[in-house]
Amino acid sequence: MAVYTIGDVHGCYDQLLELESMITEDAAGLPGKKLIIMLGDYVDRGPASAQVIEHLLHKPHADFQRICLTGNHDMAMLDYLEKRLSLSGWWHMGANSTLLSYGIDVERLRVIHRTPQMLDDTIRASIPHRHKQFLRSLPIMINAGSFLFAHAGIRPTLSLKDQKDDDLVSIRSEFFENAHLLRQWVVHGHTPIETPRQEGRRFNLDTGAFSTGKLSALRLWQKKGRVFTT
Repeated sequence: MAVYTIGDVHGCYDQLLELESMITEDAAGLPGKKLIIMLGDYVDRGPASAQVIEHLLHKPHADFQRICLTGNHDMAMLDYLEKRLSLSGWWHMGANSTLLSYGIDVERLRVIHRTPQMLDDTIRASIPHRHKQFLRSLPIMINAGSFLFAHAGIRPTLSLKDQKDDDLVSIRSEFFENAHLLRQWVVHGHTPIETPRQEGRRFNLDTGAFSTGKLSALRLWQKKGRVFTT
């Protein structure tokens, strides 16, 4: 089947809809079922994180299946909601824009609530349960024979069974500097670049949608690739 992989969305709902429209138009000329793989980081920085998650909770077009991987921002949001991370720990990653997309004005709530605990309780209670369940459900890697899909990449010096979650969602230099050791094609995001780019056996799809307006996808079909960018 044709596989379409979409890079870091970061709350850019309009760009996601535009890119999906481009993908649907392209896929109309291809036979059989199609698969969309989302590379994670649905929240933070952009203006519409809540809308992005709500959209991804619904099934795609009838001809498509969709798998959503987790990213480091999605993990941070879940860690905060499940009390493993403080609000300040999530805040520097772009939590404010995410919370505003849920109608949560943290600065106003700070005036109303007397303690940080009351503030946290209000925020956590305001996020829909189905959105929390979505974040909990996200796999961290897809191993598909010649291709591997992960948010940030892998540690090329380790076998797949020895990979650590933190590397799969956050790795940069160790992945880039040792990419010549890769035995599979790795499709990833996490590190913003100007245009989608192949370097050796890795392909980076993060085009910084929240700051550039460009959200990118890669189609893999019959041993060929095609890039789409909003």
